[in-house]
Amino acid sequence: MPDDFDKDVYPVPPRRTPADNKQTSLPSPAVIASKLFYYSVDLPVTKFRECIDSIQSGHKSVYYHQRFRRVPDLTECEEGDYVCYYEAEMQWRRDYKVDQEIVRILQERMRACTQREGDSYHQNCSKELQNYNDATKAFLSRYGDLGAYASGRKCLMKQKERMMDAQKA
Repeated sequence: MPDDFDKDVYPVPPRRTPADNKQTSLPSPAVIASKLFYYSVDLPVTKFRECIDSIQSGHKSVYYHQRFRRVPDLTECEEGDYVCYYEAEMQWRRDYKVDQEIVRILQERMRACTQREGDSYHQNCSKELQNYNDATKAFLSRYGDLGAYASGRKCLMKQKERMMDAQKA
């Protein structure tokens, strides 16, 4: 501030912050409530969670490594056993997804090899091409022409028709 200002209009600010003028020695109710909540609710829950996490850290199960037991196919289910039908259908869907992933991975390997090798990919990527062609042929023979509403029963009927055609020929 300049030296020639009016001290009545603009008083000089204090040089030090004034100390708290406490009227009582008791803490405020907000502090009491927050400490009560922390020690009665937050701390026990946090400690319990840390204990559970430390126990589970050695037994981490990864969801994508889940192993399902094999169940009987639709052909082995008793008539009217709807639980067996359902389990066989769910197993078929899992197998279908696994087969899709196998074909996708082989396709990625083949594309990477063809891009890496350029024009000479027929010669240098013959193993990848052969693997991809075999997997695609097997996938299409099993799951091809099933449509959008594919199911284990439709796939079984397709296999049955294929076997009957092979017997006729």
